[in-house]
Parts: sequence; C-alpha cells; structure tokens
Amino acid sequence: MIGHFLDIWDLDSETANNIIKLTLDFKYNNFYSKSLQNKHIGLLFSKPSTRTRVSFEVGIRELGGNSIFLQENALQISRGEDPADSARTLSRYLDGVVIRTGSHDWLLEFSKFSTIPVINALTDLTHPCQAMSDVFTLYEAFKENIKNLNILYIGDGNNMANALISVSAMFGLNLTVCTPKGLTPNKENLEKALEFAKKTNANIVLEHDPLKAIKDKDIVYTDVWVSMNDSDADKKISLLKDYQVNKELLSYAKKEVKVMHCLPAKKDQEITADVFEEHADFIFNQAENRLHTQKAIMHILFDGTSKVASI
Repeated sequence: MIGHFLDIWDLDSETANNIIKLTLDFKYNNFYSKSLQNKHIGLLFSKPSTRTRVSFEVGIRELGGNSIFLQENALQISRGEDPADSARTLSRYLDGVVIRTGSHDWLLEFSKFSTIPVINALTDLTHPCQAMSDVFTLYEAFKENIKNLNILYIGDGNNMANALISVSAMFGLNLTVCTPKGLTPNKENLEKALEFAKKTNANIVLEHDPLKAIKDKDIVYTDVWVSMNDSDADKKISLLKDYQVNKELLSYAKKEVKVMHCLPAKKDQEITADVFEEHADFIFNQAENRLHTQKAIMHILFDGTSKVASI
C-alpha cells in the first residue's frame, strides 16, 4: 500500500510487481474497477503535455472518477502562492492530485502538506509513471525473460535516466546508462539504486563510450536531448552529437534489438527518422501502456490494497 507516489522509491518490491500484474489485467484480462467512483482528481500541470495529460484523464474516467485540469499559469501558484498553501487548499476540494512540474523540491513540499494522495507525473528529477510503464512494456514483450535482457539508455542523464536507474534496481534489471561525462545522472539517486540492487541482483553500469555501451544490447532507449526547462540547449546538443541512435550505432547491438523512446521525439537529433519509423510500433505500444500502468497505480493508491485480479 502506498500513500503518495512521488518516486520509484515510494514502492516496495511487492507493490511494484503487483502494479505490473494489475496493468496486465487492465490491458488484457478485462479487469474492471471503479476505484475512483465519485472521486475528483486534479491534474496540476506547469508543463505542456500530450501523453501524460490524456492518459491520466482517460484513466481517471475509466476508473469512475472525474478529472479537473489545473494549468499552473491559471492558478495563484503563478503569482507566488507557495506549495504548502496550494496543497492545503486543494486537499479540501479534491480526492487526489497528479502533478507535472519542473521542480522536484516543489513537489516534495506540496506533498508534505497534502492530505490527499499525490502522484508525480514528471519532475526535473524523475519520471516514475513512465518508468513503471516501460517495465510493463518489456514484461509484455519478454515475460519472465525480462531479467536476462541487456538494456541501454543513451543520451542525456536526465529525469528519464534517473527513473530507469531506479526502476532497474527495483526489478533486478541489467541497465547500462551511456551519457557524456558532463551530463551524468543524479548521483544520490544512483547511489541509492546501487545499494538497492544488492537485494535484487540488478546490474547498473555507467558508460561514456557509445560503441562500448551498445555491444550486445537487446533494448536501446533514448529521450530528447533538450528538455523544456533547459537553458543550455546548444551546449547539450554539442555534447550529445555522438550519442544519436542511428543505424550505424544499432549495428553493434543484437540483431533483434528493440528501440524505446518516451516521446516526444526530436527526429534526426537523438534518433534518426528512419530508425524511429522502423521501431514505431514498439514505441507507440510503449506510449499506450502509460494508460494501463497509470490505471494500475491509481487503483492501488485509491483502493487501499495491492490485490490484483490475476493472483
């Protein structure tokens, strides 16, 4: 059972695995739940969104709830109301809130004063809903063989890299993270993951050479090089120019390699257009799975139990 879902580390191993099993039930086993019946869930967003907003809105409605979209620039937050006051106000009106914002510290402060469940839909530190969905996408394709996969994340050591490091430790996966030396993942999160990996036999490795990192990989994962809050776009692009996912790089991976991207994609920057289209079915299945996984997360959060239909 979980209270807030701000990070992968808010889960224990049992709940994390139950989310994957429940996602399978929502997608394939006609599992029906109205765990959000008569509940009002706020979507508090400071960033533009396609997949996150639509998947949460649809998921909330399919679980019987009512979603209320709250754009930050239309709220008193934009005039300087602090997160503590915003949390205490919204807690009086809503049953839960999904937050997509730039500052993880802001999210932590909000959640400290919130008396309703808070879900992290993206911060500058981590993207846990996406990472859980990605694990489901791999489980869906590879089943129990998931722990034998060799996974590569290549590009900026951003919130997505941090989330994949956390989730790999949680599920005992083999992950190599390949970034330039100036764009490495969050050190504190990495240290926590390496410690947790001792329990799950996860293998998490940092590498800076793309050709060494790509060797014999089953999965290659990338993300945009320039995020919405980045102010040093030109510098980042310069540092990442040798980290593009293209046919030449993939020739060093396994022949049946699958490519993942959390979207939106800047084609011919972090990934070439031809590679993207070749792997589009898998990438958009990955995008679809956000809906099913987030329904599982919300069901467990609001139903107050980690029971799933298939077990």
